[in-house]
Amino acid sequence: MAKKRISMKKIKELFRLKMQGLGNRKIARSINVSHSRVGDILKLAAVQGLKIEEAVNLDEGDLEQRLKVPIKMDLTHNPLPDFVKIHEELKRKGVTLQLLWEEYKQQYPDGCSRSWFCELYGKWGKTLQMSMRQHHKAGEKTFVDFAGLMVPIINKETGEVTEHPLFVGVLGASNYTYAELCRGQDLASWTKAHVNMFNYFGGVTEIIVPDNLKSGVKKPCYYEPDINQTFLDLACHYGCAVIPARIKKAKDKAKAEVGVLIAERWILAVLRNRKFFSIAEANEAIHELLEKLNTKPFKKLEGSRRSLFEKIEKNVLKPLPDREYEFALWKKCTVNIDYHIEVDRHYYSVPYSLIHQVVEARITSNTLQVYFKGKRLIAHIRSYVPGGHTTIKEHMPKSHQAYLEWSPQRLINWGKQVGPNTSEVMQKILEARAHPEQGYRSCLGVMRLGKKFGNDRLEKASMRALAGKAYSYKNIKSILERNLDKQPVPAPTPDTHPKINHEFVRGNNFYH
Repeated sequence: MAKKRISMKKIKELFRLKMQGLGNRKIARSINVSHSRVGDILKLAAVQGLKIEEAVNLDEGDLEQRLKVPIKMDLTHNPLPDFVKIHEELKRKGVTLQLLWEEYKQQYPDGCSRSWFCELYGKWGKTLQMSMRQHHKAGEKTFVDFAGLMVPIINKETGEVTEHPLFVGVLGASNYTYAELCRGQDLASWTKAHVNMFNYFGGVTEIIVPDNLKSGVKKPCYYEPDINQTFLDLACHYGCAVIPARIKKAKDKAKAEVGVLIAERWILAVLRNRKFFSIAEANEAIHELLEKLNTKPFKKLEGSRRSLFEKIEKNVLKPLPDREYEFALWKKCTVNIDYHIEVDRHYYSVPYSLIHQVVEARITSNTLQVYFKGKRLIAHIRSYVPGGHTTIKEHMPKSHQAYLEWSPQRLINWGKQVGPNTSEVMQKILEARAHPEQGYRSCLGVMRLGKKFGNDRLEKASMRALAGKAYSYKNIKSILERNLDKQPVPAPTPDTHPKINHEFVRGNNFYH
């Protein structure tokens, strides 16, 4: 049995009552129709992009034109699809618009066709914010970026004011948001913010979508951006992928941009008049407002960010690993002939078979790991002693003469070709090391000085270095650069201190 047609006078009254805040059932009783009919008319208005305030001010003729239902669907027999529910269901993995239309047709066999079903949903979707229109599957993507506005922090002791950026992360399906004030936009702050964000979410999405900022992307490119090695290391640790937003494609990062905008309005704007004396103090206030933001009801959808997160996304996130990511820098190093690599002026050994090869060093605050072609070779305890050597005995060749192109004797013989002083300097450099191979690098440096300044000047500089007992590459280089080799060599200063021999004096033999 067909439903009776509702007069435009009643429909206009329906919108007036709705604008006053009445519920659908109360409106239905007032205009003497079923509450389902009231809901259908309100849905139709939303599909046609007609706002309630606008509908109240239209005359009946214009209102009828705006609410005109195409012949493809008859509202008297079948209700409009529930677009809010459809939008929510599309965020679940495997759910498509085709499946939802088939379920709708099972419930309403005479309902609208597939094409009209999709067209109606498309029109309804245009009434949402741009970030909400996109269909991101639950647990699929996290959008991350720094806000443009900065938060000032005052130093209590000096009164100095420093500006700090706000990091924002948004889950694609639920819009669940994380925000944190960082020390800066450097790599260490960027990775630490991700670790804290994943802990806040209680899991990890399949993909991280950053903008093309330098902390995340080393070299921006439209098709193949070069991901920063440390950021990639973090993604591997958490088992996710990094897919940066394409350059000049705002839709790729709409979630992040809207999330940043909302964070600026609902967090930074609220805190604009407050004074903070530490980042920790500011973050405490930010997290309080973050909780309010995530529990704030949506305007055009049911529930809030948190309720939607707990309903569709929380249980499909990847679990967190057993331990948090430890910040690490990566550096490409060429293995020297002394089978050591240099990191922060300290030297670490690698297997001697890798001489002249390029390896990668993963550097944390406590360890240094060496990788070759993606395979980890060795882990050293990190040392901060400049000029020192960390050497593993097994890395040394059994016979340097058999395995290496260079040897201590060859270096000394090369020095003899220049002159006796240069040869003696070479010998002193090698003797000063616990392992002669550790002096190879310095000896090669002395050889390069001969090519740059000439062997005659190098021999005179070596004589001056021997007189001053300055047996190092740096000292000889300094002598040559300051032209001290062209000046007379000063007589050695006699040792006026008497030598005392007793049981507490260990002597030079002790250090060998």
